[in-house]
Amino acid sequence: MKKGIHPKVHSVVMKCVCGAEFPCVSTVEEVSVDICSNCHPFYTGKQRLVDTEGRVSRFQKKYGDYAAKRGKE
Repeated sequence: MKKGIHPKVHSVVMKCVCGAEFPCVSTVEEVSVDICSNCHPFYTGKQRLVDTEGRVSRFQKKYGDYAAKRGKE
């Protein structure tokens, strides 16, 4: 391997917005994530919609009754 071309690797603690912390190895000194295995719906079994700009409510307003209308036909 060539010397001087590889990034330095640091032992860091990943921090999630839910408060969970995980030890990790990274080339970046600080790592923060929005979602982790403690708060992800796939692992927790709880569905949580994060709607920051109203996209989910707009979609449900526009297409919410589509399945009900389609089932009646």
